[in-house]
Amino acid sequence: MHVGMCSIFQSTDKNVNDRTVYNNDLALARMAEPLGFESVWTVEHHFTDYTMCPDPLQFLTYMAGCTSKVKLGTMVVVLPWHDPMRVAEQISLLDNLSDGRLILGLGRGAGRVEFDAFRQDMADSRPRFVESAECVLTGLEQGFCEYQGDFVQQPKALIRPAPFKTYKGRTYAAAVSPESVEIMARLGIGLLVIPQKPWDQVEKEIAEYRETFERLNGEPPPAPIMAGWTMCDPDKDRAYEMARKYIGGYWQTVLDHYNFDTGHLKDQKGYEYYGKFAESIERSGVDGAVEYFMSLQTWGSPDMCYDTIVTNAERIGAEAYVGVFSYAGMPPSEAERNMKCFANKVMPRLQARKVSGNIAWAA
Repeated sequence: MHVGMCSIFQSTDKNVNDRTVYNNDLALARMAEPLGFESVWTVEHHFTDYTMCPDPLQFLTYMAGCTSKVKLGTMVVVLPWHDPMRVAEQISLLDNLSDGRLILGLGRGAGRVEFDAFRQDMADSRPRFVESAECVLTGLEQGFCEYQGDFVQQPKALIRPAPFKTYKGRTYAAAVSPESVEIMARLGIGLLVIPQKPWDQVEKEIAEYRETFERLNGEPPPAPIMAGWTMCDPDKDRAYEMARKYIGGYWQTVLDHYNFDTGHLKDQKGYEYYGKFAESIERSGVDGAVEYFMSLQTWGSPDMCYDTIVTNAERIGAEAYVGVFSYAGMPPSEAERNMKCFANKVMPRLQARKVSGNIAWAA
């Protein structure tokens, strides 16, 4: 099983400046390859302290120069916020610089604060994402972008440096709503599962996606990639205490950034599914919502973490796990301890697991 790590550059302590946050998370990212992690990832967000990586491809280009063999993953590039021609160029440049180590993750975004500052209507995000994805992915396969749509009008232009290998089988998208799952199957790309809803529901949607993908593409999809906010400690009681503090604290930052608990997305075109979060939080209360979010993530003793990952991976057929080890103002020493405990006690057992090999990029 492939195992990676993700740096998210989250700042929740007003007494710690952004540069310090970056230095701390960069130190963790540079530890990944020596510790045996097989990929380094980051996310894309803008304008707030929720996470501070506005350009995943730029960060991963830096990591390409710091490493020699780890894969480099975007979780995700939010296509509606970018010019697709420029994105295609950046992707190809990083892939050329890293000798083809990129794992391309795409998404459409859900933060109103980001759409507003980019002067975009959230109602257009889904069709804008589809057009941008078609333009970028087709362009990367043929070496030039050319597209005429409602939102993307791109005259023929070469991608230089030219792409030198296919992105099929190593392109993924984060999909939360059921409608997005079908779109990803149509686009012929895999699923990146970031735990936000019950695993039985995820299992059902993955099965529907797999059936749709095979029907439309004539072959099985890439095995899903599974991410998780991770807290690993030899003492299961301390692990719970730390998970409650930091994974629970991360959940609060989700609410603060997306305002899921206000119900503002309930009537937003294209985001109706997200409106259900507010109803769920209202029913369970704050404590219930924290416990629910913790139940979706990976925490506990090394044995507990291993069992959680294997159980969830087997449910959805995932063959890769990407852990987030620093978040919600966690002290750097605790983040390093957390990551090393996982690397030493959990990761070797996961990497030894036999899988179907439906992630060709992991070779």
